[in-house]
Amino acid sequence: MIASVKQLAELIPLIERNARVAVDTEADSLHCYREKLCLVQVSVPEGDFLIDPLAGTDLSLLAAVLTTKEIVLHGADYDLRMLRRGLTFQPTRVFDTMIAARLLGLREFSYAALVEKYFGVQLTKGSQKANWAQRPLSSQMERYARNDTHYLLPLAQTLEQQLNERGRLGWFFQSCERVISAAAIDRERNAEEVWRVRGSGAMRGVAAAVLRSIWTWRETEAQRVDRPPFHILRNEQLIQAAETAVNGKMLHFRHFSERRTRDFRAAIQTALALTEEDWPKARGRRGERPTKEVERAAEEMRKRRDAAAHELGIEPSFIAPRATIDAIAADGSRTNQLLVSWQRKLLGCKGQTGSQ
Repeated sequence: MIASVKQLAELIPLIERNARVAVDTEADSLHCYREKLCLVQVSVPEGDFLIDPLAGTDLSLLAAVLTTKEIVLHGADYDLRMLRRGLTFQPTRVFDTMIAARLLGLREFSYAALVEKYFGVQLTKGSQKANWAQRPLSSQMERYARNDTHYLLPLAQTLEQQLNERGRLGWFFQSCERVISAAAIDRERNAEEVWRVRGSGAMRGVAAAVLRSIWTWRETEAQRVDRPPFHILRNEQLIQAAETAVNGKMLHFRHFSERRTRDFRAAIQTALALTEEDWPKARGRRGERPTKEVERAAEEMRKRRDAAAHELGIEPSFIAPRATIDAIAADGSRTNQLLVSWQRKLLGCKGQTGSQ
């Protein structure tokens, strides 16, 4: 565990001498309201290292040296966002082994599946839901964290060779560049939609108003006690509570304190007292019905996509999901925003000049 200035100073030269560095992160999203970066795993040919961002050590030098390297990750988006938030780190080059596996047509592309396929090793999953903010880490957690990067460098080398043999290496790096760009943009939550949890699509009127009110209460309560919202109430419990309240009953949750019960019921009463004009507006149709010309263009793109996917042996949705094809057929100016050049080529789309 790298937890001091001295230890970090010994690690930096090992990173500096390598062009490619394997990186992963662990956070405490299952144990607090606002997740934080709790661990950075780094592997180089010289060894595996666990870096402790919670130790109070200035990690700006680590971020600076990593910026000059090609960073190997698996499913890079989440880790890049955590590194940007926790270390103010923005990579210049990324090698995402998940993208590589999907471009090769592998249907089982999880990190564990790839390690088993190429190295014959079955990784344990026992620490996936652990609290990574706890110190000291257990030996099991350290082993789990180390394994997350231990195989990434040889895996990247193998996948890179296979991509090169199939002439898809250029496609791969285009997709990795897109991952870097996407991770640098903060995702905005739509206040009119964020409370509409899975399973609530059919809720209307006062029931939707109650759901919105208790969802907002749950967020406030979760932030107050620094716990994930699902620790307060699960989404299905929110829906059940809203539906029950409309029928004149109040659900009682045994794990609620007296104060929490009082605030929960107050949120329901506030929603029940709203006039119809203050109820959430029903979701409108997602745009106008597409014209026959748009439908025809989308269908032609899907046919080209499916034919290319069959020929290449990769999943059609990896070339372009249905929603992306429909969006481009309706508005061609979004092509470059939604697809990189290899995807556009396979779909027969023309991107804007000078864009990837």
